[in-house]
Amino acid sequence: MRITSVRLVSVAALAWLCTAGCAVNPVTGRQELALFSVSPSQEIQLGKEAFPKAVQQMGGEYADKQLAGYVNSVGLRVARVSERPELPYEFRVLNDSTPNAFALPGGYIAITRGLLASLENEAQLAAVLGHEVGHVTARDSVQGMQRGTLLNVGLAVLSAATGSSAYGTAATQAGQLAAGLLDNRFSRDQERQADRLGVDYMVRAGYNPRGSIQLQEFFYRTVEGGAEPMWLTGLFRTHPFSKERMQDLQAYVAQRYPAQTADSRFVLNAQPFQRAIAGLKTTAKGYELYDKAREQEAQGDVSGAIATYLQAAAAAPDQSLILTGLGLAYLRAQDVRAARPHFARAVQLDDNYYLSRLGLGMVHLELNEIPAAVGHLQKSMDLLPTDRGGYLLATGYEKQGRTAQALELYEQIAKAYPQSSVGQAAARKVTEMRGK
Repeated sequence: MRITSVRLVSVAALAWLCTAGCAVNPVTGRQELALFSVSPSQEIQLGKEAFPKAVQQMGGEYADKQLAGYVNSVGLRVARVSERPELPYEFRVLNDSTPNAFALPGGYIAITRGLLASLENEAQLAAVLGHEVGHVTARDSVQGMQRGTLLNVGLAVLSAATGSSAYGTAATQAGQLAAGLLDNRFSRDQERQADRLGVDYMVRAGYNPRGSIQLQEFFYRTVEGGAEPMWLTGLFRTHPFSKERMQDLQAYVAQRYPAQTADSRFVLNAQPFQRAIAGLKTTAKGYELYDKAREQEAQGDVSGAIATYLQAAAAAPDQSLILTGLGLAYLRAQDVRAARPHFARAVQLDDNYYLSRLGLGMVHLELNEIPAAVGHLQKSMDLLPTDRGGYLLATGYEKQGRTAQALELYEQIAKAYPQSSVGQAAARKVTEMRGK
């Protein structure tokens, strides 16, 4: 499992750089200044590499296949009438209470459980997803990369050698790209344009534009009523909202789509939406308690958090994320054996979330069950490379007598995370092993 290093800007990447170059915006047709040229296929590659890491960073997918299929069908209905219907659109529901939605280059779009629970009908959902499709069609994330610090990371991902270790440099850079794109803040002009594009798409798809107005009015009431921290750290942080933005959209709909708002052929679809989120509502109390437990942990009240996690698990049984939170709290309380069954059940329910695998790997490592530990830690690193996961996996290799692999991974962690306590511990291990 050799870890392949990737130069930040390879010869191939340099070929994409252009001096004072321009790119054509697919929506407006205008030429825009571009520091480096990204073709549609490269744009798709960026999203394809970053999207799985972004999903992991935001709690993994919410385990409701019916809801996932419903949201994807609404998203595709809207995307297929956009200016770029040929993109390989994917729409996912993320297991995160923070109300949010995001779009990565190439058509990779997600909405959180927290935002879905705040909506009332399918037209509002179409407005949210249409807005995100608008960011994709206008290539707003790519433009953000041009202006920000993601230029080199994006080039590295595009030029990364295929076939490298799933938790080597290339995967780490994909994770960095995902984090940077998730943190990307759109300008007011980009938000206004995405609002209008979202309305255009939803109307073409047969939805009533009143859904978009309802959504904006709900956002306005939320802001005026004193938005909760989850809104401020989620949707309103990356998608800035204002009264002027709401009024602009109201005027746009009134001017362009007055007939459609009163036409029964353009639907709101409240009942299908409510049926689709029925399962999500049954878990709402459990996740409310889960969020409370996380706050208690952050304040240092581990025993109180464990009690609340147990209440959450009782209110919403067999929710992998809640069980993972409970397992991690038991680990913080240094009760490894109590943590074990919760991690095991979490992985049984969802074996594709990095934190559940990481937790179970830590348990096996503590109990000196090394082969099992290595298996889960490898899977955790495949899903999302982290400094802790890498350090623990290197420890597992070392305990198995795989000294060369352990040393190589310790070196990678030390190099990638020189400022973190884990990275510094890895550097000490490198010194110790080379001194033997």
